[in-house]
Amino acid sequence: MSSRTVVVRTTAGRVAGERADGLTVFRGVPYAAPPVGPLRFSSPRPPEPWQGVRDATAFAAPSLQGDYLPDSSEDSLYANVWTPDVEGRLPVLVYIHGGGWMLGAGSEPDYDGARTAVHGRMVVVNFNYRLGAFGWGLHEEFSDPRTGYFANWGLQDQAALVRWVRDNAAAFGGDPDHITVAGTSAGGSSTWQLALLPELRGIIRRIVPISVKHVWEPASSSTPEESREVYEHLARRFGTTVPGLRAVTAAELRDAWDEVYAGSPTGRFVQGGREYRGPVVDGRWMRGYDHALPTPRIPMMPIYCRTEGSFFTTGPGYPYPGPHPADEAGLRAAVREVLEKGAVKVTDEQVDDCIAHYRRASVAEGLPRDPVSVWTQVWGDGLFRYEIVRLAERHARECDATASPQFLMEFAHPLKEPYAGTTPHEAVAKFLFGTFALPVNAPACGDGQLERRISDALIDLVASFARGRTPSSEHVPAWPVFTPDRPTVMVLGGERVAQIGTVSAQLHLSYWDRAGWAPRP
Repeated sequence: MSSRTVVVRTTAGRVAGERADGLTVFRGVPYAAPPVGPLRFSSPRPPEPWQGVRDATAFAAPSLQGDYLPDSSEDSLYANVWTPDVEGRLPVLVYIHGGGWMLGAGSEPDYDGARTAVHGRMVVVNFNYRLGAFGWGLHEEFSDPRTGYFANWGLQDQAALVRWVRDNAAAFGGDPDHITVAGTSAGGSSTWQLALLPELRGIIRRIVPISVKHVWEPASSSTPEESREVYEHLARRFGTTVPGLRAVTAAELRDAWDEVYAGSPTGRFVQGGREYRGPVVDGRWMRGYDHALPTPRIPMMPIYCRTEGSFFTTGPGYPYPGPHPADEAGLRAAVREVLEKGAVKVTDEQVDDCIAHYRRASVAEGLPRDPVSVWTQVWGDGLFRYEIVRLAERHARECDATASPQFLMEFAHPLKEPYAGTTPHEAVAKFLFGTFALPVNAPACGDGQLERRISDALIDLVASFARGRTPSSEHVPAWPVFTPDRPTVMVLGGERVAQIGTVSAQLHLSYWDRAGWAPRP
């Protein structure tokens, strides 16, 4: 495969990418200055302009994290761009990786934008943002002297990236007036929060939130008081002040933060952030939790997986090390562990009530009732599917379907072992980017004509949506705007490729309406 160099001019200087097979790729393009030294815990600064041509053919390091990705670094605020035509004016799809606000990178093979850019005729952008202790917390003693901000630096990075895309889209052949932001899990949550920021109104035209981990406390956020307490604890540990944490070795600070949240949430000195440590309500970047704020008043295409929880409960030791429940006692212990991810106090009665409800609902809907299946449904519904569906229903009730239409998708393609015919969290990205066929993914996802049609259909739907149209594809039926009272959900996956249906396993979701565990939107 022959390639040639393509040079474009960004707002900070010229960059050289590679073109081959009808696609130009730019990797490791700085969208902000390295957040190191005095800029740790500061708002992102514009990249320092450079002279000459900067090589943009290699990915930058992932943002600092644990062992999930090697060679991670604080110096990580870089973007990657895939474009079919640098002279074009194509819609732009910005993708935000997930990873529980603590791991991941735009350079992961699953998020390679080549197939999406070529098949969808879009400019695809992904990037890194600050993670863990460096990205998601709050303390007023970190107040930035330029901006006054002191929290949620990862969300600030993401907002800076969106503004960078607006300012540089044309250089890569993109249309700055057609920017769609998509993301999965924590990244899907970020699409939601970014779309609510006043300064990004008119820049983000539409969003595709996928398998969103909606933010609420204590499951996926801490109170401001607890966030302050954590940074003060770290300062005492290192014998310094809170601002002095800027001088602590990055790896030591990362490890100390991780130790605070290690192990069972019932054994920590803080009660929040029980499963994930996402954005903290600071009144500026995060004005409130998702259920307490209006939904974004722009076109949306929310996507969830039919069995979100199977990512956690059926995989080969990751992310749940086991053992899996094999009997009633094991199931009660496993469900208690899930409920403790979102509640400070869990009673035996709550555990029994949850299991009984899920068993009754599974009987009514003809679904499996074995311990692993029940555990899987509880995990996926409680932490993901419940809030996704209820927020979609609220949006449909409260918003103008003309100004902010919503198209709800249930991704239902059954994966093979170890997922045993389920559709786990994180499955969508592999089809959105056409990376289901990678050697590491193909044994579970499949690599046949059916999988290619499903991937093509998903890219078609997102690409047409990104152009401001009703999502469409030759592989799927017409997709009406979502309403809760009639079948309007696009069910994508399986031998039929796609059909219009309803939210599956609704009886299961009704448990959370009365449980008082997850906040009801």
